[in-house]
Amino acid sequence: MSLEQEVELIRQFPIFSKIQPAMQKLLCFSADRLKFDAGQVIFNAGDVGDSAYIIIDGTVEISVPTPSGPIVINNMGKNDLLGEIAIVGEVPRTATAKALTKLETLKISKELFVKIIHENPDAAIELIRILAARLASTTSQLSRTRDGGEDK
Repeated sequence: MSLEQEVELIRQFPIFSKIQPAMQKLLCFSADRLKFDAGQVIFNAGDVGDSAYIIIDGTVEISVPTPSGPIVINNMGKNDLLGEIAIVGEVPRTATAKALTKLETLKISKELFVKIIHENPDAAIELIRILAARLASTTSQLSRTRDGGEDK
């Protein structure tokens, strides 16, 4: 894939769409494209958060461990960001991510991810939107669980 094609791919992700072209090129040079088979674990809850992932293609199951077994809390797909909570919060991974289908991702190091967020207010705002949407979804799930699964 040419550099121009890589940059065009990066521009499709909302968090990177408005960053400067030079930073998009740096991201293309620095990020790793990784492929996973269905069933392969990308990271486990409790792992050190050393990178974030953008899903290029495929579906990922997000689950949290419990004493009675893992609970699936979300499925993520194309253009979704995962693994950012451990980077931004400087905490261990809060969930396990497993490929449900063949999966292609862009792995972005913690250092580069933080640099992009620090230097690009539009990317920082998009990250806040992503985190706020996740919090709202989790709160809604907890409410339904507490209320016995009934939708209000």
